[in-house]
Amino acid sequence: MTDRSSDTQVHRIFLDRWSPRAYDGSRLRDADRDALFEAARWAPSAFNAQPWRLLYAEQGDANWDRFVSLLVPFNQSWAKHTSLLIFFVSATTFNDRPYYNHSFDTGAAWMSLALQAHMLGLHAHGMAGFDHDAARKELGLPDDFRVEAAVVVGRQADASILPEALQEREQPSDRKPVGEIAFAGNFVN
Repeated sequence: MTDRSSDTQVHRIFLDRWSPRAYDGSRLRDADRDALFEAARWAPSAFNAQPWRLLYAEQGDANWDRFVSLLVPFNQSWAKHTSLLIFFVSATTFNDRPYYNHSFDTGAAWMSLALQAHMLGLHAHGMAGFDHDAARKELGLPDDFRVEAAVVVGRQADASILPEALQEREQPSDRKPVGEIAFAGNFVN
C-alpha cells in the first residue's frame, strides 16, 4: 500500500481515505449504514436546501441486482461484491428557480459519507461509470432531479479476489500538487 504524505498540517483522515475495488460483500450493521446517512445529512448546503437524496440497495435485497445493473460492465464486475450501493441524486431547483449549487452541495454530502465510512473502518468508492439515462428512468426521478454519482460501501477484501489487471491498481492513488489546483487570482490552465 502506498503511503500518502503531505508537507502541510492536513489531517491524516484525508490522506488515509481511499477507494478500493476489492470488497468482501458482508452485510453492514444497520447502525453503520444509518451513521453513513446521518453524516451525509449534516453536510453543508446553500440556503440549507439539502438538495441531495440517497437511493440505496443493500447486498441481497430486492433492489440489489437492479441497482448493480445500472453500472457500466467494468464497475459491475467488482461493485457486485460490495455491501451497499447508493445513487446520489440532487434537486436542480430550489423554490421553483434553478439551483446552481446542487452538485456542489451533493458532493459535500458524498464526502461526509466517505469520511464517516473511513471512521467506521469501511471504504466508500464513488463512480461516474453508470448509465445515467437508465438510472434516471429506473430510479423514477422527477424532471428537476439529476443523478450525480453511484457510490459503493463495504469492508475491504484482499486484492487477490480481483482480476489480475485490477490487483496491480488496488492501492491509494496520489493527487496533483496544490500548485496545480489552487491559484491566487484568475484561472490558470
